Amino acid sequence: MGSPTHVMDESMPTPVTQVGRDGLDAIVSRPGRAVVAFDFDGTLAPIVADPEQARAHPEAAAALAALAPKVASVAVITGRPPGVAVRLGGFDGTPGLDHLVVLGHYGAERWDAATGDITAPPPHPGVAHARAELPGFLDRIGAWQGTWIEEKGRALAVHTRRAVDPQAAFEALRAPLTDLATRHGLIVEPGRLVLELRPPGMDKGVALTEYVRELGAEAVLYAGDDLGDLPAYSAVDKLRSDGVPGLLVCSAGSEEVPELKDRADLVVDGPQGVVGLLRALAAQLG
Repeated sequence: MGSPTHVMDESMPTPVTQVGRDGLDAIVSRPGRAVVAFDFDGTLAPIVADPEQARAHPEAAAALAALAPKVASVAVITGRPPGVAVRLGGFDGTPGLDHLVVLGHYGAERWDAATGDITAPPPHPGVAHARAELPGFLDRIGAWQGTWIEEKGRALAVHTRRAVDPQAAFEALRAPLTDLATRHGLIVEPGRLVLELRPPGMDKGVALTEYVRELGAEAVLYAGDDLGDLPAYSAVDKLRSDGVPGLLVCSAGSEEVPELKDRADLVVDGPQGVVGLLRALAAQLG
């Protein structure tokens, strides 16, 4: 594929791949039929040690608001509960964001800016069982030191970023946590020094595909930074094969996840680069 183009300013970039150029051309020529979608952590918000301290880039909401009225929809697709992403992103009440939706818990819950409502199905019972067992489980396998549990409502996440050797702790926990998740009908989603236990059947690729189909979109952009974004990348590839042009963007704030950079049509410099891309696209659409 070659080295993806890096976006360092707010001029409109040229994707390195032909399919990426076709995707960008389709968005620019038919913006009212385009969905522009983003991951939250690492893409709109810098990665921090404590996820509750995460905040969207200070200019992200304004940049999204500048773009949103010019496209069919702007979507944030995240593993977080949608209400948390809305709060940390500063999205609620931002003028111009009427076309924003937040697909939280990998699409299991949805927040619509136009109404402020959150819609959600009943929670998976396995999450409650795993929640009750997880602290003692980590203690028994000697993995409590330096790890901590993030409560995500419909999912649980075990972080290793604070451990003495974060990567070694991540690798040591992967198999036992997979066994625990399987016993409760859950799956493990690995990320950047985090292992998330969540229900099967939904991922960012499913959420993105369903939303694109729901709107009848004719072009799509997706930007992400982590392993959990790979299903969305694959969804864009599948949409392309079905005749829907797409553009894949990697928010490369670190070197922890090279897989996305290798598949992206564009690589931007973390959330600051994503904001610059948003502004450039909004300016291009006039």
